[in-house]
Amino acid sequence: MSSNRSGLPPREKSHSRRASKVSKAKPKKKSSFGKKFAKFMLAVIVVLFIGIGLYAGYMLSTIDKVIEDTGSSDTVAPEKSAKVKPLTMLLLGTDYRPETGTHLSDVIMLIAMNPETKSATVVSLPRDTRFSMDGYKTNKLNAFYPNFLVAEKKSGISAEQEMKTMMGKFFDLSIDYVTVMNFQAFRDVVDSLGGVNINVDANMCYRDRADGTDINLKAGQQHLDGEDALGYVRYRKSNCSPRTKASDDFDRNRRQNEVLHALIDQAKSLNGVLGAGKVIESVGKNMETDLESQQMKNMIAAYWDISKQNVDFVPVTGSWKSPYVYLNDDELEKSKQALRNELAGTKPTAEAVNGSQTGE
Repeated sequence: MSSNRSGLPPREKSHSRRASKVSKAKPKKKSSFGKKFAKFMLAVIVVLFIGIGLYAGYMLSTIDKVIEDTGSSDTVAPEKSAKVKPLTMLLLGTDYRPETGTHLSDVIMLIAMNPETKSATVVSLPRDTRFSMDGYKTNKLNAFYPNFLVAEKKSGISAEQEMKTMMGKFFDLSIDYVTVMNFQAFRDVVDSLGGVNINVDANMCYRDRADGTDINLKAGQQHLDGEDALGYVRYRKSNCSPRTKASDDFDRNRRQNEVLHALIDQAKSLNGVLGAGKVIESVGKNMETDLESQQMKNMIAAYWDISKQNVDFVPVTGSWKSPYVYLNDDELEKSKQALRNELAGTKPTAEAVNGSQTGE
């Protein structure tokens, strides 16, 4: 894009030189400025469209590189394309970093997407959820993925597939895809988009020399880079002096949703557009997924311009009784219904919800 803009000034200068020669011969007409401006805007629009075309080509080539890195298969049947079929995806955010080497799932989200309504519903569960279901040993929800990783060689089933099967049974629906991203991917995505604007709800301070964690945030409106944004969503307790207020799994899930909303905003900004290639590259280096290569492209085509007003976050809360979170049964059932509504295209629109709240 920058190369295109640098091509504009020479044309504008030569145009002004021609205008000055004409002005010596006869007076300017009142409409000349309007004509010049119209021609200038037309040139800008043409350059923008050329730039967008080139950028789209770059994006697709970048996606192809990510596909190589993730080892995704190549094709998807037309009737199963994300452009036409509502899909579900399990998203796991693990605490794996070079500093730790662990794979506990700090983020557990199930996403339902509908291309016809250009909308999505995101259900998030607390990491310390007490998970008890037939066929599985009772444990914290965040412990299952690393346990499945350990059992892969013996079972012959990938940890990602095991998680998809288990959570599909839990939510009573078929899960199409699973994607696992680590903390490094989160940091890189935020940095690639130029950071995010967040209204930090409280002072937060925690330091851990063992893994390099250094969370030191002040309450108020902040522009956070990747490292600070990660600290914001991870913060649980303080070991500083003076100590800052602790937070629980429900606070963390709420902050995850805040940052995701902010990332949607940032992705639609100029910084987001220019950084999109870096985002895709950084995610590819730190992601495991069973998305087919063509489906990745289908999803970008279908949801690139999704509005944040059409992305509903449904965090499921509960009660804390050490060492578990016991989910609220009513909230869990509502979250399941919200996912079903999204897939069926029957969830209330943002306009309808806003209208009911204002009494219209």
